[in-house]
Amino acid sequence: MSGLKITFLGTGTSQGVPLINCHCPVCSSDDPHNKRLRTSVTVTNGQTTVLVDTTPDMRQQLLRNPVSAIDAVLFTHAHADHIYGIDDLRRFNILQRTRIPIYGNRETLGRLGELFDYAFGAGKLNLGVPNLEAHEVHGKFRVGDLMIRPVRLLHGKQPVLGFRIGDFAYCTDVSCIPKESYKKLTGLKVLVLDALREEEHPTHFSLEQAIAEAGAIGADRTYFIHMSHEIDHERHSRYLPDGVSFAYDGLIVEVNGSVT
Repeated sequence: MSGLKITFLGTGTSQGVPLINCHCPVCSSDDPHNKRLRTSVTVTNGQTTVLVDTTPDMRQQLLRNPVSAIDAVLFTHAHADHIYGIDDLRRFNILQRTRIPIYGNRETLGRLGELFDYAFGAGKLNLGVPNLEAHEVHGKFRVGDLMIRPVRLLHGKQPVLGFRIGDFAYCTDVSCIPKESYKKLTGLKVLVLDALREEEHPTHFSLEQAIAEAGAIGADRTYFIHMSHEIDHERHSRYLPDGVSFAYDGLIVEVNGSVT
């Protein structure tokens, strides 16, 4: 295939939607767009497939949206809702008979090494655990035939990574885009951006802030993710400008054009 296919495995915040024992209108909704697993995507050009983050829902997500292989995992940061499905990568070690490379900044890889020390090593594969190979991100890097460019973001005061692949960029868990990062987000066909809730939050864009950032970046299409149960898909969609939509679990978006 030419271009990219992005599959939204999950579009919800750290607790998912519905929340446990919550009976609000969104958590009680019959609208499938309001059923949100923790935020993650797969990105493929038909030859190479990367997974962004390993959520606690990863097994369920990849049963719903199967991939035949994972060539690498890109980690945005090491918060629980983005890493605690990492053990389910073991299945792909078994299928692929190789270590899976993972990419992240120094802080993320350090935390993963502390929590999942058993997953990192050399020599013969141990198929009883995930077998991972850590790569610290300093600049652009290649996975298969995909060129990936990191985008520095801030999640409150914590540095996190977004990723740009061709004309697609993925920016979750962000409350500030540093000035120097905007130039890495020019000319996008598809932008995926954090939009937690209406009320402002110290570590995430609010809906109003996300709409403003989408306008400033100017991608052809912008999809919001990481929504809490305070966002109702149908009701809040009425307030979105043209070219901006809420993503939902299982949504597939295609981006045509070069990805190298």
